[in-house]
Amino acid sequence: MKFPKFDIIRKLGKSHTGRIAMVAIPTSVVSAMLMGGVAQGAVPVSFAVSGSQFKITSSQLEGTGFSQYSGIAKDAEGGEHAVVTANIKDATLENLCQSAVTDTPMGKVGVLIKAGGGKEPASAKDLQIGMTGLKGDAEFKNIRIGVDASDVNTSAKGSKGDFAQDSDTVSIKDLKQDSWSTTASVFTLKDMTLKLTNGTETCF
Repeated sequence: MKFPKFDIIRKLGKSHTGRIAMVAIPTSVVSAMLMGGVAQGAVPVSFAVSGSQFKITSSQLEGTGFSQYSGIAKDAEGGEHAVVTANIKDATLENLCQSAVTDTPMGKVGVLIKAGGGKEPASAKDLQIGMTGLKGDAEFKNIRIGVDASDVNTSAKGSKGDFAQDSDTVSIKDLKQDSWSTTASVFTLKDMTLKLTNGTETCF
């Protein structure tokens, strides 16, 4: 799937192990599903997002119970930002990095968080991400592409009539992602470190 400014290699076509071979969904399809979400007013999160995006990387994401559809993230000023909403019931993330940069009266200030770089990865339950870009090598098991967003196999669902896809599992190597929002019922960060930066040190 190609997002604006980002490329992702998807995998389609079942092998003997039930995994998925390569697929690429055209940018026009993504644009159509984004605009469909805007028209329907789908909201991926129940809080106002900040005025800037943040970056996430992981050397390996493993998840079960996956769905993806279009949505909108709204900021405190009432602005609307088109996003792709991804849901994962249970996820683990190795070498997780999160970074955000904000302009302040004293200049740029960044926050850099790292976790899951030791023996245990970071983990999340009921993970939901509102993203605008994704890059990595992805593999899905029992994927359905073109399912109605109101009928995906996760408890969180999109608007009726919108394009969506879901799968039993998702695996993404070398994940790089731009996001407006992330929520989870439980987010466990093993070996977490957090530091303030001058805004030049980011995850990518």
